[in-house]
Amino acid sequence: MDRAPSGGKAHLLGVGLDCDDGHKRITKAEEFSIVGGSEQTHDRMTETVCKTFEELEQKNKKLDHVEPQELADILYKNTPD
Repeated sequence: MDRAPSGGKAHLLGVGLDCDDGHKRITKAEEFSIVGGSEQTHDRMTETVCKTFEELEQKNKKLDHVEPQELADILYKNTPD
């Protein structure tokens, strides 16, 4: 079942909590934002989200029209080991 937009635009937010070096890391794009985390965590989250959006594009789906479970599955699949 497609979900209708609620007037706002869907946006994915990733938050890293393991930063202890004092850096403030922020990566923003039209449909996602990644904030915080160590350099390694921030890079992994960014890579995961970019691959996820590439896969959604291949499936001709937009973030606001993908089911939460499908999005979770895609995110999990695209998480680097």
